[in-house]
This record gives sequence, C-alpha cells and structure tokens, in this order.
Amino acid sequence: MFRITKEFHFSASHQLTSLPPEHQCARLHGHNYIVVVELSAKELNSHGFVRDYHDLAPLKHYIDESLDHRHLNDALAHEQVTAEYLARHFYEWCKARLPETAAVRVSETPKTWAEYRP
Repeated sequence: MFRITKEFHFSASHQLTSLPPEHQCARLHGHNYIVVVELSAKELNSHGFVRDYHDLAPLKHYIDESLDHRHLNDALAHEQVTAEYLARHFYEWCKARLPETAAVRVSETPKTWAEYRP
C-alpha cells in the first residue's frame, strides 16, 4: 500500500458547551489547528502518484474560506466541535472528492492529536 500525507494549518475558536462551566474547554477559546490528510492506494496512477498533491488545493481553499479565523461552532453549525469531530468532518469532506482518502488527523496543540480512520 502506498500512502501520502499533506498538512494544512488554520486558526479558529470553539467552545464545548456540554462541559461543566468550570472546565477550561467550556469557555470560548481558540487553537492553531493542524490537519493531516492521508491518501492511500494499492497501485500508483499513470504519473507514479497515489494522487497529485495539487489535487488537495480545494481543501486548502475550503479551510481558508470557511474555517480559518472563524468560530467553528458557527461555521460548522455544531455545538461539540472537538478535534475528533473535525477529523471525521475533514475525512468525509475529502472522501467525497478524493476516493483515496484513508484517514485524517487533527491537532489542537503540539501534544494532542485526534484521528478518524474508518
């Protein structure tokens, strides 16, 4: 199996409203997110790629136009925008456009990662 990854960055706020008020994540706060998309294929295409990295440009556009420097609860119309939720959201967005999508990882901090891999 061949695997490639591409990394994307954005900054945004969110609030996890179901947590107790004393929990730090219940307060409005923000992160510098890192999103890593993994594509895989058993065979390479005629150009020797799993997929041309340029084919991921629409994801960068989506992130920049819809999520960067926004409040994610509003942008995604969801109250529990966790790293896990974002990993699945980006996986589904990518899978609909890039069938080679195998997994998506999302980091909120340098020490934490969530991954969605069906």
